[in-house]
Amino acid sequence: QVQLVESGGGLVQAGGSLRLACAASGSRFSIDAMAWYRQAPGKQREYVARIINGDSTNYADFVKGRFTISRDNAKNTVFLQMNSLKPEDTGVYYCNVGYYSSSRYFTSWGQGTQVTVSS
Repeated sequence: QVQLVESGGGLVQAGGSLRLACAASGSRFSIDAMAWYRQAPGKQREYVARIINGDSTNYADFVKGRFTISRDNAKNTVFLQMNSLKPEDTGVYYCNVGYYSSSRYFTSWGQGTQVTVSS
């Protein structure tokens, strides 16, 4: 089982920046994809960005050009640099990791970190 710990959320004014981090820990696992999702109050969780082994990235249209996902493979950590934040970016941001362990594929979710963007 892989455990995920997220950090970096907080309160920021519109136009500001935040950097989220998500560190994975456990034993005998190999990470495939790392992704960020978010959930605004009263809304369903939605996909934000993904980085796949080999550093291929993909973004939801509403964050393209503003958010950048990256990873530190040595530390099993994924980052989300969020620039030009808007009030509609407010929500709980969740880390999701897909990994292999004992030749089986699993996914794990973090506990979430709150991001609040004030207007």
